[in-house]
Amino acid sequence: MPAALRFTGEDKDLTLDELAEFVQAARKAGIPGDNPIRAELSTSGKIKEVEVALDEDDDQ
Repeated sequence: MPAALRFTGEDKDLTLDELAEFVQAARKAGIPGDNPIRAELSTSGKIKEVEVALDEDDDQ
């Protein structure tokens, strides 16, 4: 299982501030900026969870 950085919203859905924290944590962890981000969405289209692979090779 690939190592990944994963964030979920404190409430049901992720807020803009929480998304910014995710980006900041990913940059601090040295995750390559071109790694794709995966997101789980609610039925209403709101972001529930985001995840990015720690290494370039893990993004498949």
